[in-house]
Amino acid sequence: MTPTAAKAGAAKAGASKTGAKKTGGTTTKAAAERPGTKAATKATAKKTAAKKATGTKATAKKTVAVAAPPKPSGGRTESRLGMVRRARRINRELAEVYPYAHPELDFRNPFELLVATVLSAQTTDLRVNQTTPALFARYPTPEDLAAAVPEEVEELIRPTGFFRAKTKSIMGLAAALRDEHGGEVPGRLEDLVKLPGVGRKTAFVVLGNAFGVPGITVDTHFMRLARRFRWTESDDPVKIEAEIAEIFPKSDWTMLSHRVIFHGRRICHARKPACGACPITHLCPAYGEGETDPEKARKLLKYEKGGFPGQRLNPPADYPGRPAPPAPGVAPGAAQRPSGAE
Repeated sequence: MTPTAAKAGAAKAGASKTGAKKTGGTTTKAAAERPGTKAATKATAKKTAAKKATGTKATAKKTVAVAAPPKPSGGRTESRLGMVRRARRINRELAEVYPYAHPELDFRNPFELLVATVLSAQTTDLRVNQTTPALFARYPTPEDLAAAVPEEVEELIRPTGFFRAKTKSIMGLAAALRDEHGGEVPGRLEDLVKLPGVGRKTAFVVLGNAFGVPGITVDTHFMRLARRFRWTESDDPVKIEAEIAEIFPKSDWTMLSHRVIFHGRRICHARKPACGACPITHLCPAYGEGETDPEKARKLLKYEKGGFPGQRLNPPADYPGRPAPPAPGVAPGAAQRPSGAE
């Protein structure tokens, strides 16, 4: 073979290899694009997986961006209307549980109720009820109390605690009643809150129970239960009062306060509520915060619900429990007075 022919043969061989490579690449690509082949199936699967991954990431981002509202009960989000309906049903059912709900301070007139309510700060109604008989026996009118010797008043009310500050308050309000209101307790909120030691809570107790003026008494029990019932998220008594006033008709305010406070003192305690003995668990979003075992829960009940005496020495006639005992050292019946103007 001549050199020229050898070169020509080598060139043909190289061209054949290059063609084979191109043809092989083209064939592979075509096979991947042709439906029904294994290569096409794998490519489609990869694309689908990539799309799903992208969609999952987008969905996750959207889920994080939108915060779910709280779910007060049953795992369902509760609407404003649903909450109002549930709140009013709680009030109706508490009315059946406590048809005898009442103010747990003994009093015979607005003046005694006003003074007793001021004394009830940071102590129990029972302690006040055991203290006021001697106080009112000695100072039955605002004029009498305003003219008293402070040290003597302090000694009489010492069992209620903070007796010096309370003496200043009750003697101050007695003097204001004598000098500015003719010795009578005013029946208006704006006048009551100007008296020494009298805030909105005390004023509403007096208005609701001595004058029949509806009012919401936001004490520590009412505040606790209003939050547990999801009626409010606030811990400000004035805001709570305003929010509750929008839920219930005005005619319900005073008795609603008594019922909620009764329930808080007897069953729905601060530290360990007796959930297992509560008659309104089906309406309470906070069920389970306390003892749920019925037998153990029944042992947590207080006052008439637990078979114990109440807080009043002179309870209303329809109260099903036993009267509270007088102060230690006072003979039974010695401190008894006619029941008040509830």
